[in-house]
Amino acid sequence: MAAGAAAVPAWVLLAYLVAGVCFILALRGLSSPESSRRGNMYGMGGMAIAVVTTLVSHEIASLLEVGIAIGLGALIGLTIARRIAMTAMPQLVAAFHSLVGLAAVLVAAAAYANPGAFDLLKEVASGPMPRFIIDPISRVEMGVGAAIGAVTFSGSVIAFAKLNGNMSGAPILLPARHVINFGILGAILVITALFAMTDPIPGWMFPTLVALAFLVGFLLIIPIGGADMPVVVSMLNSYSGWAAAAMGFTLGNTAMIITGALVGSSGAILSYIMCRAMNRSFISVIAGGFGQDSGGGASDGAPAIDRPYKAGSADDAAFLLQQADRVIIVPGYGMAVAQAQHALKEMADMLKEQGVEVKYAIHPVAGRMPGHMNVLLAEANVPYDEVFELEDINSDFAQADVAFVIGANDVTNPSAKTDKTSPIYGMPVLDVDKARTTLFIKRSMGGAGYAGVENELFFKDTTMMLLADAKKMVEEIVKALD
Repeated sequence: MAAGAAAVPAWVLLAYLVAGVCFILALRGLSSPESSRRGNMYGMGGMAIAVVTTLVSHEIASLLEVGIAIGLGALIGLTIARRIAMTAMPQLVAAFHSLVGLAAVLVAAAAYANPGAFDLLKEVASGPMPRFIIDPISRVEMGVGAAIGAVTFSGSVIAFAKLNGNMSGAPILLPARHVINFGILGAILVITALFAMTDPIPGWMFPTLVALAFLVGFLLIIPIGGADMPVVVSMLNSYSGWAAAAMGFTLGNTAMIITGALVGSSGAILSYIMCRAMNRSFISVIAGGFGQDSGGGASDGAPAIDRPYKAGSADDAAFLLQQADRVIIVPGYGMAVAQAQHALKEMADMLKEQGVEVKYAIHPVAGRMPGHMNVLLAEANVPYDEVFELEDINSDFAQADVAFVIGANDVTNPSAKTDKTSPIYGMPVLDVDKARTTLFIKRSMGGAGYAGVENELFFKDTTMMLLADAKKMVEEIVKALD
């Protein structure tokens, strides 16, 4: 850690501690939709305390320059927040992760180029011609932070491109990719060790370390298929936290260490939970080796399916819903694309007025990021006590009269339980096929899910396909219920 870090005033440490407590309370609040607003307020308050404390306690660029930078950042953030659609939230999160990673790389580069400004120099020879070197411990922190930041940046860019449609959601599999990845990771570790021990530091070493980390971040993400992107986004969130924590050690900034450790550990825990929900290996996530070995991403332009299925209309769906006692609604990414959550809420309210029991079933990886469906339903003011996670509601489908699926493809595919050749085999899915009737809204029969596999649910005798835009179909059902 920087030599000047030991002289930090007590009030600064106390302020950073308070900020850290706010961040912990923020994470606690974000664990539930009911307390998420309060959690956000704690997070913003903690960050305000940390930023103000840092500005007051450090000799940095003039406050005018800092204020201009903060103002520009705030303007950009507000503009994006107002314009971004909820369907684009996953790729926005990936883009923000890339910025955190790039910031860590830039801070490390600045510390390497001007270590005296960061109090990283250690005197190794005194006298008339004193000699200083970058403290070896600081070099380790600098190298690790730069490497993790570079991996986060390039990996997040690829995740953004896949989620945004700039790249195919299908996995891109390189020959001997595991050997290449582990070879590069090994080279990064060796160069980091040499970077810490070599004196003087060769000019090629730090740029090579960063370049290899950029490369491995790219290589870790491109083999991962679109169906696994929610776990990737969560894991990159964890990487961004560890990068920030490493830079906190380099700068001697307690707030960065606390914040980075919280983000890193919570992201890793969430990734582990999601891996269990998808029956994936947590270790293979870190190594970038999971995802399907064949198949591809969503394919809206695929040829129409030449298999018999039962098609229905809004009037048919309204009749079945009105005759039901229990209805379970299963939202998915199709609902998000169509922005159908408000119409869906209106439909559910009308059913409840007619004495129908309505619940919502959320798969852990529905949509393209953790909590995507929960956010959309909260936006439509769906009561929190009507929304249930997979493990809490899966047993209820057998007693349900209607399972109403709106754009949730892979997470309802029964082949995940039976077809060992399927790329989603072993992933726990919602047992909508056990309901008496399944109503499935889908734009057309020509496209596969994001995992690129056909959903056997479409062809069951108890399934009625409602082929239309999700919002338009739900609005027509609402008219038929009136």
